[in-house]
Amino acid sequence: TVLFILVGLFLSTFSAAELLTHYKLGPGDQIKIQVTGEDDLLLDVLIGESGMISYPFLGDVNVNDLTVSEIDDFITKGLKGPYLVDPDVTVSVQTHRKFFVDGKVEKPGGFPFEPGMTVRKAISMAGGFDERANKKRIFVIRAGKENAKPEQISLDDAINPGDTVTVERSFF
Repeated sequence: TVLFILVGLFLSTFSAAELLTHYKLGPGDQIKIQVTGEDDLLLDVLIGESGMISYPFLGDVNVNDLTVSEIDDFITKGLKGPYLVDPDVTVSVQTHRKFFVDGKVEKPGGFPFEPGMTVRKAISMAGGFDERANKKRIFVIRAGKENAKPEQISLDDAINPGDTVTVERSFF
């Protein structure tokens, strides 16, 4: 039993860490870029609809659909040489874009994403199920997938930034 609990804890930690490693940034995410010893190169910015940010010396940079490490590499290469000998760049996500809950919940809307978010937590943030909710008919449309179709999910399934969760109505 203890082994199963430890494995479960490891997998839940890994999936949150994996999300952050493979997470593709997009509009609504807020990132922070720091270069050690270079206060003038500190940038804390909300990514707008265009997916572009303006970074000192590099100008407009398209960060849409890039990971934190891809942005780190790009900025490091851009600053190396003409500006700095060996820049130590750190890029981090300050806040993730919202996810959305609609349908038969008390307070539908957009909510701030936190790593480890599940459908159960998302519905709780939306005030819980309303009296007409069908707790077995919950669907998600995953963000970032073209022509995404609703997928049925359970209360313990993971939610990602930008996802839309819909709780359907019960007929009884």
